[in-house]
Amino acid sequence: MFFVDTFEFEGLGNRSYLAGGPHAAVVVDPPRDIDQVIAAAARRGVRIAFVAETHVHNDYVTGGLELARVTGAQYLVPAGAHVSFARTPVADGDTAGVDAGLVLRAIATPGHTPHHTSYVLEEDGRGVAVFTGGSLLIGTVGRPDLVEPRLTEQLARAQYASARRLADELDDEVPVLPTHGFGSFCSSSQAEGDATTIGKERTSNDALTLDVDTFVAQMLAGLEDVPAYYAHMGPANAAGPAPVDLTPPGRADAEEIAARLAAGEWVVDLRSRMAFAEGHVAGSFNFEGEGKLATYLAWLIPWGKPVTLLADTPEQITDAQRELVRVGIDRPAAAATGDPAGWVRQGEQLVSFPRARFADLAQVRERGDEVVVLDVRRDSERVGGYIDGSVHIPIHELHGRVGEVPQGTVWVHCAGGTRAAIAASLLDAAGRDVVAVDDGFDAATDAGLSLISG
Repeated sequence: MFFVDTFEFEGLGNRSYLAGGPHAAVVVDPPRDIDQVIAAAARRGVRIAFVAETHVHNDYVTGGLELARVTGAQYLVPAGAHVSFARTPVADGDTAGVDAGLVLRAIATPGHTPHHTSYVLEEDGRGVAVFTGGSLLIGTVGRPDLVEPRLTEQLARAQYASARRLADELDDEVPVLPTHGFGSFCSSSQAEGDATTIGKERTSNDALTLDVDTFVAQMLAGLEDVPAYYAHMGPANAAGPAPVDLTPPGRADAEEIAARLAAGEWVVDLRSRMAFAEGHVAGSFNFEGEGKLATYLAWLIPWGKPVTLLADTPEQITDAQRELVRVGIDRPAAAATGDPAGWVRQGEQLVSFPRARFADLAQVRERGDEVVVLDVRRDSERVGGYIDGSVHIPIHELHGRVGEVPQGTVWVHCAGGTRAAIAASLLDAAGRDVVAVDDGFDAATDAGLSLISG
């Protein structure tokens, strides 16, 4: 009897898998922090015999090479992937015997990357699960524009063909187990649900219901911005990532925090946006530990810039470290926890800014007060409607464009409050008067604010 264990990484919108039988298993698309995978295999009492990559990932640093080294597993990597380390190259149709009666079969599914490979787990010759990586996702497919702009349309057409090949070769009841698509920017669009089968996708996935030209046109029109840190992930994975060090960083006192800020380093406060707004170290940035910490911090920070982490508890620092190593931010320069009053030097004070709702913004406008409304949502979100007179700078561009924000008190909003909090902290650190709108965008209409259709 086979099993499949799923590892969810909500911050990155990805999953990894441990699958096998009573004695041996394969790990598909492992995370950088491999300790949890090893622990899961130990609980199962199985040996990790194979580590399989569906592709050279663009959105996170893999732990595959290190996992294979530590466990002695064969490292299966698509033959077409250009890598700098020894591995077992996998081509279309290759098989690997995982355990008695369990075989892993490779299916070439180019599209997300030219070398992308899916893996079918077969029990006694019958497909029982398919690991689709960035190929067939839940209701969509992986985006085709992460490799080379000139290849995007060609890869989009390959994605269409690959999805159809999977549907043609596998039975309706076979579970589809993708790596991307749970909020990942590697997905070409967002889809509902967290589980699917070949049969469900056959009736709901655009790649399986539309003609190829319509599918490609819609996909290319719907592609979002690519997070800046993606440019570093592929090369790191091709070179062979180093092992991670998750030991606690050195403790920073108030003097060190001030010195690091003065040196132009980033001091990142992981506390809730409510706590940050009430009182924080001047010049620090707020990236909440809950949510998409790794995605947004790695997207905005100048690559290689030292980071000092501030949090309520050491456990929050530990969790953040684990998140950040997955995107190549390997070691915090320092960290501090506890009472924020201890993070500033004697005689200095924490600073704050107000939070508000869209109803408060409507009242301010009704009074005739001159304020700047800054929308930090993505272009695709703004198309659905925006506040009349608002300035638009997507959150991932704001750090480099703060000087473009008009003078005056800035009321900054996004779709729900998380990105607005990041933006407010960036503006506050730059010396601007800011109000963080912590509200769902639907409330803008309810508040009577005039919306312009995009």
